[in-house]
Amino acid sequence: MSPSNHRSIDGRLIRNRSDEAAIQAGCYFDQASADRVRFFFERFLRHSKGQFAGKKFDLLPWQWERVIEPLFGWKMPDGTRRFRKCAIAVPKKNGKSTLLSGVGLYLLCGDGEPGAEIYVAAGSKKQASIIYDESANMVEASDALSGRVRLRRSVKEMDYAKTRSTYTALSAEAYTKEGPNSSGTLFDELHAQPDDKLWNVLAFAGASRRQPLLFWISTAGVDRTSICYRQWRIARDVQESKAVDISLLPLIYETEEKDDPWSEETWKKVNPSYGITINKREMQEAADAARADAATENIFRRYRLNQWTKSESRWISSERWDSCGTEYSERDLHGLKCWAGLDLATTTDINALVLLFRVGLKYRILPFFWCPEAALRGRERSNRQRIDHWASMGLIKLTSGNSVDYGVIRADINALADVFRVPEIALDPWNATSLATDLMGDGFHVEYVRQGYYSINAATKEFEKLVVNNLIEHNRNPVLDWMFSNIAIEMDAAGCIKPSKEKSADKIDGISATITALARAIKQEPPKKSVYDKRGVQTL
Repeated sequence: MSPSNHRSIDGRLIRNRSDEAAIQAGCYFDQASADRVRFFFERFLRHSKGQFAGKKFDLLPWQWERVIEPLFGWKMPDGTRRFRKCAIAVPKKNGKSTLLSGVGLYLLCGDGEPGAEIYVAAGSKKQASIIYDESANMVEASDALSGRVRLRRSVKEMDYAKTRSTYTALSAEAYTKEGPNSSGTLFDELHAQPDDKLWNVLAFAGASRRQPLLFWISTAGVDRTSICYRQWRIARDVQESKAVDISLLPLIYETEEKDDPWSEETWKKVNPSYGITINKREMQEAADAARADAATENIFRRYRLNQWTKSESRWISSERWDSCGTEYSERDLHGLKCWAGLDLATTTDINALVLLFRVGLKYRILPFFWCPEAALRGRERSNRQRIDHWASMGLIKLTSGNSVDYGVIRADINALADVFRVPEIALDPWNATSLATDLMGDGFHVEYVRQGYYSINAATKEFEKLVVNNLIEHNRNPVLDWMFSNIAIEMDAAGCIKPSKEKSADKIDGISATITALARAIKQEPPKKSVYDKRGVQTL
């Protein structure tokens, strides 16, 4: 989605219902005030890096028309700024951070606010320093500002003596700072905020100011429970006229599901600086790399297309996984030997058992899931409805109470052993000692497969090769498909990989159980090299 102009009334640009409501509330547009800010950028600010280093700060068309002009031109009936909040979401390399640096300097030196307090905030001190350092570089490059603004780079602060104003970099670690009297709060890469604490401290810190400004910029993230995603949705709703807020200036450029991520049309749509700070060759190279390596596809989607993804890295593309889907039933596998992988996530969420069968040259997956009924109440509404639906289809067994009933899982495993040949069960010993002891008492051989890099790396890489080469089959179980779409991996310094429950978008227990079972399968029956050689094995 990219914002679009609607119509002009008496020279004032009307983009959405909030602009119309502002007119009705007596707001007006002061072109001279907007032009004053543009003059400040062009007269006093200089770029410090990249292709524009040393050149005056000429605002790009989108920066002027969609941000600076409306932000500083619209007025309340009393003459103060209409917009007290500004939300900008655009892909990387469009110049949003540089713009934020310039806005910070204007609020410090050009806004006329006595004793102004400007805070630039980010998820880490290093990230917050990016905006501060760019502002400081602009000060040093400006003859007019360098003699009036005192820099204290070691503590990431600067002062403007004329109005006794300060500009300070803060990070999420500083969330305990209470009582700031902010006239301007600038959040850089809001998606990187680890929680809501710093936002909550600063969002209302300008209550006593005449015209405070809360301004955030970001690219897309992965956590849809975060403060960034919540604010993103609010801004999008105002931009699309689904909600009305005359105090919020939204500018959200994002790729929609229907957009082709590999087309130049989409690149132009979501990158307002395309052809200026971003060129076709650069985008094409990034796109080609993402298409060739599924592990970087989500990075391309987030940073280049501003699209929220389910994880940092996709690891294996959904297309690869989907191509492994085929039709078979439990009955087709009756009496066959299998390797069982059990993933006991927690007592209060989904638990998984996967039976892994060797059928000819391929493996086949048969998954089973359990979840306590009470756990559904604590999940996000959409996930709760999804799991309820799967339970009604018999794909997840709900157990009564607040925690999963290991007695039910034990009984079900024993029942499965009457149908399939289950000589052993592999599981992570964490949180599983009691059930493991019970299963051994039932006559099962239990193997512990820890989930560290050393123990699980070989099986994780083997799983990758099997999926890429269509040597593993699944029966399109929607629960397992959902878990596959959530999965992210971690890699250590030696290049070993493992599934990451912390980085994954949601539950991955079914995939973890599959890899655990595979760890035992390849140890007992290593795949013959000739099988992969003949099929021209591919790796990601």
